[in-house]
Amino acid sequence: MKTTTRLFSRQTQVLGTWSQLSAPEAIDILAAAGFDFTIVDAEHGSFGMEAIENLVRACDAGGVVPLVRVPSLDQAQITRAFDAGAHAVVVPGVSSVAEARRAVEAGRFAPHGSRGACPCVRAGGHWVDDWRTYAEASERDTGIVVLAETPGALADIEGICAVDRIRALMIGPFDLSVALGLQGDSRHPDVVAAIRRMVAAAGRRALPVILPIFAPDLAETRRQIESWQADGVRMFTVGTDKILLHSQARRFVDALRT
Repeated sequence: MKTTTRLFSRQTQVLGTWSQLSAPEAIDILAAAGFDFTIVDAEHGSFGMEAIENLVRACDAGGVVPLVRVPSLDQAQITRAFDAGAHAVVVPGVSSVAEARRAVEAGRFAPHGSRGACPCVRAGGHWVDDWRTYAEASERDTGIVVLAETPGALADIEGICAVDRIRALMIGPFDLSVALGLQGDSRHPDVVAAIRRMVAAAGRRALPVILPIFAPDLAETRRQIESWQADGVRMFTVGTDKILLHSQARRFVDALRT
């Protein structure tokens, strides 16, 4: 079984994508295509917790590691995502050391954190008769991924990467470019320099980095991945389920219209 512990410790390339469609069948397809993980996007996807739980079920069935991006740094949302079976929770918009610590605490049971505890949740098989073993497994195999995508995060990146128990640092190139006034130009030299600064800070802490690549074509995606691999990045998301569907559909339509 794939777990985040194994995923984040791999020394070879790890490929994931984003799930924004409320369709378990789409997860089935991503699994059959060979993706290592997907991020169920509860921030920008138009679905709620019931759909998230079903998408996580599909990930488990297909052997794709399910990460869930919650809409915000909110204790209840983080607890519910873990209860639904998320192997890791991606917390967006973390802009300071204090927020990174809050996120980590929200994902851990007492006495280490403030995650709500209930034995009757999907993550525990809907009834946990050995709470200590379940809690220890949750502490070992799940965790928080901090999404750094603001100028505040960039300014405080060394401290954020030093926060104990963060499982990985995810960088948001598109949001960061918008926040810097560059309107989505994630390849602008200022954005690339900011990403390199974040990657270097994570590297000094041996913290895995997840980097989204939203390049418009396969050749450019490959070029960017190879470039970032030279900087030590090994975990990438490519496209989204929507982008992959649109790209393949557009390729067929363009080829067949004469």
